[in-house]
Amino acid sequence: MKILFIIPGSGDSFYCGNCFRDSLQAAALRQAGHEVIVMPLYLPLTDKAFQADTPLFFPATTTYVAHSFFRRWPMPKWMRRLFGSKSALKLAVSFAGSTSAEGMEGMTLSMIYGNDSVFHEQVGNLIDWIEKHEQPDIIHFSSSLLIGIAKAIKQRIRIPVVCSLQDEEVWIDSLKAKFSEIAWKGILDNIGYVDKYITTSDFYRQVALSKIPQFQDIEVIYPGVVIDQYVSGSYPEDPVIGFFYRMNRLNGLDILADAFVKLKSSHTIPNLKLKIGGGYTSHDKKFIRSIRKKLAPYAGDVEIKEGYRLEDHAQFYKEVSVICVPITFDEGVGLYLCEAFAAGRPAVEPATGSFAEVVADAGVIYSPNNSNALAEALEKLLADPTFYHTCCQNALQLSKNRYNSHVLAEQLVRLYKEVQGFGFKG
Repeated sequence: MKILFIIPGSGDSFYCGNCFRDSLQAAALRQAGHEVIVMPLYLPLTDKAFQADTPLFFPATTTYVAHSFFRRWPMPKWMRRLFGSKSALKLAVSFAGSTSAEGMEGMTLSMIYGNDSVFHEQVGNLIDWIEKHEQPDIIHFSSSLLIGIAKAIKQRIRIPVVCSLQDEEVWIDSLKAKFSEIAWKGILDNIGYVDKYITTSDFYRQVALSKIPQFQDIEVIYPGVVIDQYVSGSYPEDPVIGFFYRMNRLNGLDILADAFVKLKSSHTIPNLKLKIGGGYTSHDKKFIRSIRKKLAPYAGDVEIKEGYRLEDHAQFYKEVSVICVPITFDEGVGLYLCEAFAAGRPAVEPATGSFAEVVADAGVIYSPNNSNALAEALEKLLADPTFYHTCCQNALQLSKNRYNSHVLAEQLVRLYKEVQGFGFKG
């Protein structure tokens, strides 16, 4: 089967959950013998572990300038070349990663509605590319924020379309209220141009339905990693808490830093260490400086890894005892948990979002999400060897039965074939 994945690029400078989910899906399908074409939008994919198979469409710099200044007349060719150059895109990558949609209202609504001149020009290039190459059996969109493209494709080509749902509300609900309402209405208006919607947890299925009840039959397919890459027969001699996600306040790194300081000062877990990875952007530098200052008294027991590469994921989990990302919003799944479980590492997470569903008995769920409760939860896990060992075994079992690439590929292919077999919306 030939699958075309249409995904937004993030710049590859940090652990982006949705981007990594797309990478896992592509890898699982390729491992199962299917042909996967990755088509990036906005920013180029530069990590060699997850590279694009097509040109870049809707380049962020050109599209943003066109929406801001050239909605009524064409952008001059010299300006298009300037803003679409590698250097301009490289500059955009350095500023990528904002979780706020402020200033992006026009582009957001354009990609959802697909009804303005800038969009039509860009999407025309994208569909032309598809038509000039061997057409895929299925097109899989990374997010309903791209649903305007699905609409344009369905109006020209009869190809089944599948769309993932995850974290749309984080972006849309950060818009000003009037734009947020318009965005959700746009997704509802174009909902019929997608043949099947999927998401990563029962929790997020309910979130999506609360926003748009008309989504109706959303399929839950849990993410899965290539377990062999993560398998580790040994654990660190000293207990190591691991944080592996984008290093920012939204993902709770400051909460974990405070909890670590409390545990170190209480001396209840001897030789406790903290390992932090996952990358960050220019937006996060001031925050990272504050974290370093907070952890300075125990700097010898703290490692903050600079840089970020997809290929570094597996090794990180082999060097920690437990994964803890005390995220401050309702996470749809938490791919770092799926990875940690493959390495036999349990989790300590707040009782929010999908964590109770995803972690099950492979760790500790705590509440409220503050440093005191987190310190108690970490101590509960790490100070009891028998309980810790049980959680490790439960993590491995969850990985084998639910969060592995073979199960993921089987579920995706089954869904794709169902969409093809039962007909799809033209």
